[in-house]
Amino acid sequence: MQTKFILSALAAACAFAAAPAFAWNTLDGKAPLVIAHRGASGYLPEHTIEGYTKAIELGANFIEPDLVMTKDGVLVARHEPIIGASTNVASLAQFAGRKTTKTIDGVTYANEYFVEDFTLAELKTLGAMQTRAGRPTTFDGQFKVPTLDEVIALAKAKSIETGRTIGIYPELKHSTYMQGVSVAQGRSKSYFEDKLVSTLHAAYGNQANAPVFIQSFEVSNLQYLNTKTDIKLVQLVDADDVNADGSMSLVAPYDKPFDIAKKGGKLTFADLVSDVGLSFVATYADGIGPWKPYLLKTVADGVDRNGDGAVNGKDRRVDGSTGVVESAHANGLFVHTWTFRNDASMLGFSDPQKEIEAYLKLGVDGIFTDFTDTGVAAVAALTPVPEPESYALLLAGLGALGLVVRRRRAA
Repeated sequence: MQTKFILSALAAACAFAAAPAFAWNTLDGKAPLVIAHRGASGYLPEHTIEGYTKAIELGANFIEPDLVMTKDGVLVARHEPIIGASTNVASLAQFAGRKTTKTIDGVTYANEYFVEDFTLAELKTLGAMQTRAGRPTTFDGQFKVPTLDEVIALAKAKSIETGRTIGIYPELKHSTYMQGVSVAQGRSKSYFEDKLVSTLHAAYGNQANAPVFIQSFEVSNLQYLNTKTDIKLVQLVDADDVNADGSMSLVAPYDKPFDIAKKGGKLTFADLVSDVGLSFVATYADGIGPWKPYLLKTVADGVDRNGDGAVNGKDRRVDGSTGVVESAHANGLFVHTWTFRNDASMLGFSDPQKEIEAYLKLGVDGIFTDFTDTGVAAVAALTPVPEPESYALLLAGLGALGLVVRRRRAA
């Protein structure tokens, strides 16, 4: 009788130990990633070591540096080549003469400051600024613009310090534009991409399991990178807006990858998430990064659902999955979607955590958020804690095993 109990307890303990804590509907069955969008940008100036550090402290799995290039060919973290708003350069008299007018992806920016007109040493004299209205400006001008090397060093140091792997998720910003910059600076056309690859390979090796994703809104640069590295590649998918009926609004320059548009191609961002488009993406990338309305259909039907007296994006009716996540997974592609903000752009939800949870339930493999703690809380909320009975069975099984071991030793 006692032997039978021991065997039953052991079987229950082994079954509990072997069973996954939760069957996530992700491509690999693992918990989705929380990616710190430009760092902890909801709290501190974006793309700063301090902002990335806070995101890691809040529990981020990955930190995201958007990459552009200085006059002396150094990759640095800024959201755009235009740096007039993201730094305090406009307040510094010595750089007043650097204002100029340039065209990026078909859009002309007049009387602006551009990163490629500054050496790294000059860029390091600038301070980062808060770029979104309504967010804290306490630290404006206090933090420096980091290089890619500095971001990598931070991720590696924090991985050792915390005992958990902190990855990086660099985005090549405006590759076609940066290729033109490279040539104008006397470098090879592919210098921007090649510099990223050589830096990452030196830091992480050329391996698919490196804690790194490389992302881009363009196609040809990812196809090129696919021939140069085994590090995971991600095709970003943009749009201009989401229409009232839930369909995507495609207006230039947010209708097509710019490298496609420049060649007169017809391939749109929406095409990339069609069944055929996803099979095409799978030939050169490992995953997709679509704007969130591509994944969850919401409709503006004029109903004030949250009862606040105003009808806006938060009140949109949530109709459910568009099928893109399912189709991407069927093509072997993971899905990392963006951008979740506590203070803006919620569609169909008034609670930012509940919005993230809805996308996690769709099966997305990762989410980009300005508020890392909200993303971490959403993942935790959907990770069930084993029932007390399961713990009891585990303890009983371990206790029985210990009894058997003791008896054998005594014998």
